[in-house]
Amino acid sequence: MQEQRKSTQRERLLDAMIEAVNRDGYAEANVSAVIVKAGVPSATFHEHFSSRDDCFAAAIEDVGRQLAALAQAAIDARPASEAAAGVVEALIDFASAEPARARFAMSEALAGGSRARDARDAGIAAIAASIERALATAAPDARAPDIEHRVLIGGVYRLIAPRLRRGEPAISRLTDELERWLSCYERPLAEHRWRTLRPAPRGEPSPHVPDAPIQRMPNALPPGRPRISAEQEIENQRLLILYAAARTAEQKGYIATTVDDITDFAGVDRQVFHRLFTDKQDAFLAVHELGYAQLMDLTSKAFFSGATWPLRSWEAGRALTQVLEDNPLVAHVGFVEAYAVGPAAIRRVEDSHIAFTFFLHEGLVYRPQEHPPSGLAMEVIVTSIFEIIYQQSRDHGKPQVAAMLPHIAHLWLAPFLGNRESDEFIDARSADEGQREA
Repeated sequence: MQEQRKSTQRERLLDAMIEAVNRDGYAEANVSAVIVKAGVPSATFHEHFSSRDDCFAAAIEDVGRQLAALAQAAIDARPASEAAAGVVEALIDFASAEPARARFAMSEALAGGSRARDARDAGIAAIAASIERALATAAPDARAPDIEHRVLIGGVYRLIAPRLRRGEPAISRLTDELERWLSCYERPLAEHRWRTLRPAPRGEPSPHVPDAPIQRMPNALPPGRPRISAEQEIENQRLLILYAAARTAEQKGYIATTVDDITDFAGVDRQVFHRLFTDKQDAFLAVHELGYAQLMDLTSKAFFSGATWPLRSWEAGRALTQVLEDNPLVAHVGFVEAYAVGPAAIRRVEDSHIAFTFFLHEGLVYRPQEHPPSGLAMEVIVTSIFEIIYQQSRDHGKPQVAAMLPHIAHLWLAPFLGNRESDEFIDARSADEGQREA
């Protein structure tokens, strides 16, 4: 009886955490709000969890176990070769049936610190492993999507999340379109080559990637009266603060970073900070906006340098991945910490999904098809690529984003060119750049 009571209390606390985070965002969801919602004393909370972060991560793990069980049931109900499609359907069904828990797992889980992201990623890895176990039992000539399954699941999470936040009622309608998109990558299992994210050698340097970091510490102004205009002085201070905000978030995480941390790193006082920014969230939004503008400008210039749409796509991907690898600070802020900054930053991330689909639309003209990839298909291609960049940017060593260019090109090109022609193009580009680099 005592164990059952404790289990019930724990479930109520986890449900309360999920509701608080969905309503207020992770940064504003405190222990007091969770306790009030759960209707338990403070001492009861601390019997189960050591801190807010502990409860938050436990809630992610709890929903992850539920999703893993639903995914396994979907896999068991289909032929082994359809395991990935079964999982996609299960994720959409879960989002339709339990939108609050789905939103928490598919979006809000990214807002916490390292432990929360570890829990989110572990849940995705567990589902991916279930797909792999099913495929191991299928015949070599069975056809299945040739796609890395952690990338697929993370990409679908990112696709569903904004629709849950907007409260869209027809999530279930996504299933058929997503399964059609997934079928574009189908080939016999014996011919699969993209189901593991194997790093490729970095190719020839993109001429569009600057040698110097695109976000770096500006020179501090000398003491005394500066020999620059007031506008230049303000801009120098602004850039110092932006760089300091990005660097301290990389070191400590956004949630743990304070305004004092930022001003100490930048070497400016709080008065200067508050003349330029309302609070730390305002500063981080400016960091994210600057990084996004730089990435979009660089990627666009690279895209329009190619002679054909596949070449333009390759050049854009080469520039994007190389600049992110060369600027891990930009990658970390834009692809790892952004969700912690709050709803405004999350909306900007999701707006960037749509912006990057711009580069895909020319594929519809380059290779007209009877059933061309839909707008939803193009969106999930981009969200899947964002998941690859996120995974690499979370690496505690040197991120290997540029090494993922062939995988990104496969996701991008195969629905338009078909698997075989896409492979031939990727292999030719990789070989050509490898020879020139040698």
